[in-house]
Amino acid sequence: MSVTYTKNLDVKYTVDVFVAGGGPAGVAAAVMAARQGSSVFLAEAYGAFGGAAVTMLIPAFMPFTNGVDFLAGGIGREVHDYIADHCFPAFLPYCPDSIPVETLKLCYDDMITAAGVQFEFFTTMMDVVTDGDAVDYVICTGKSGTYAVKAKIYIDCTGDGDLCARAGAPFEKGDPQNSGEMMAATMCGLWSGIDRDKALPNDARKLEEAFRDGIFTNEDRHLPGIWPITKSIGGSNVGHIYDVDGTDTRSLSRGMLKGRKQLLEYRRYYREYLTGFENMELVITGSCIGIRETRRITGEYILDVKDFENRAGFPDEIGRFSYPVDIHAGKNDAAGYQHYHDNWEKRRYRAGESYGIPYRALVVKNLSNVLVAGRCISTDRYMQSSVRVMPGCYITGQAAGMAAALTVKDSKTLRTVDIAKVQKALKKAGGFLPNCEG
Repeated sequence: MSVTYTKNLDVKYTVDVFVAGGGPAGVAAAVMAARQGSSVFLAEAYGAFGGAAVTMLIPAFMPFTNGVDFLAGGIGREVHDYIADHCFPAFLPYCPDSIPVETLKLCYDDMITAAGVQFEFFTTMMDVVTDGDAVDYVICTGKSGTYAVKAKIYIDCTGDGDLCARAGAPFEKGDPQNSGEMMAATMCGLWSGIDRDKALPNDARKLEEAFRDGIFTNEDRHLPGIWPITKSIGGSNVGHIYDVDGTDTRSLSRGMLKGRKQLLEYRRYYREYLTGFENMELVITGSCIGIRETRRITGEYILDVKDFENRAGFPDEIGRFSYPVDIHAGKNDAAGYQHYHDNWEKRRYRAGESYGIPYRALVVKNLSNVLVAGRCISTDRYMQSSVRVMPGCYITGQAAGMAAALTVKDSKTLRTVDIAKVQKALKKAGGFLPNCEG
């Protein structure tokens, strides 16, 4: 059964640049475009900017540097320094590596408002109207109703490539060699009552004993652990939730229930098997489970694992990054965990090494006025598992925002914009582009 539904919609915003999603990539894109003089509207589905860090409670940024160079320069540096400067005293020993959620929310609020970005929270980009190979309008909906937004350039920072997929862009989803299997999700949370003076490293050291005792319904050997937020508060990244599709609301709903229930098993494990956690209590879980992988939008260039291995450089490079290949298993079996472990050990860099990210990986194939930034840029699975973390999102987000703004300012197209000018502007804004002039 189907129904045809027709409605005339108001065009509520007409802007130079539309940004879908207010996570780290979306904030970076919107702020950078607005700072170049573009009018910008950003639609964010939740009640705060920050994406996974604030809605999913992902506890740590992951490294901003390669041990020598600050790779996430520009917007990433601003966020890093804001957190360091505004942390409450109890957070300071662990900032800005771990995430003080409320401080980060205020950081993004300040950046967005200071740049003059127009935005609405509780607003979802639900559909796209195309005209040939161009997006003509996006359709947004929220508490105040459904409306259209018209822009010259559209930037997809949804993490799942929703805007691109609805516009008909090609993409891959999950592992094409294994029926589209995707990396497991995780329900993160904040915990109190931790005694850091007694806690020891390596949270997984008692897992086998706990498995023998029947503590877990899901014997998951991959345990990233609990990051210190303060001396007594921790943010957890524990317990994989398998067979979750982050683009399917029914699958997400089942994953939410499973994730909350599973954390109770980890509460017992930490309390009964590890020192320093005897009085630990779960305070809050994320508003959504942490999704590592869904769509990868196909761009004019697909960044692949050979680029990682070769420490690749590109003439249209818009940043460099160095996080290891971090493919979490899609199924809870020995082979899946071994695949993760082997890649983590084999595909990581020494201090000072990095790979380039080409602008072409942000330019969406078959669409003339759409860029993509964040974890769904044009990569293979190996590179997606590296670039998906927050500092990588700052790099690609600010590049997309800069390219969009200069495309509009110079009356160019996304494929004819002067990439040398984009690179020079990114360097001036603090981006790390050692191989580019400017």
